[in-house]
Amino acid sequence: MTKDVLITVKGMQAIEAGEKPEEVEVVAKGDYYYRNGHHFICYEEVQEGYDTITKNMIKVMQGYVEVQKKGLTNTHMIFEEAKKNLTYYATPFGDMQMGISATRIDVQEQEENIDILIDYALEINDIHTADCQICVNVKPQAAGNFHLAS
Repeated sequence: MTKDVLITVKGMQAIEAGEKPEEVEVVAKGDYYYRNGHHFICYEEVQEGYDTITKNMIKVMQGYVEVQKKGLTNTHMIFEEAKKNLTYYATPFGDMQMGISATRIDVQEQEENIDILIDYALEINDIHTADCQICVNVKPQAAGNFHLAS
């Protein structure tokens, strides 16, 4: 895999059983590194209505995914199968305590593509809030079907 990558992150959450999941998608150019048996995926995002950049780092190994956000929002989330991890999520609207219980982490590695799928239950302030899924695709920028302006 090349250093310069195109990252697609899709997040889906169903707040109530039987309800159609709400979907959010982010596509960004970023950097990819492989060190000491870990995949590192780094990218920046800007949220609508704000000028502040949030720097994101995803660290991946089998059965374990770590997500760090620094900027407008700040958090350090850890996803481990069959384990609940607590973290704080700092937003412009205030801080929340989150509990993350991953039920499935599936990492598919190919020479020029990485797909990550995480199913998890989300608690906010000790109350089950949503069943969620994150899908991450990482591929070389040259493999993208469109061009992102720099």
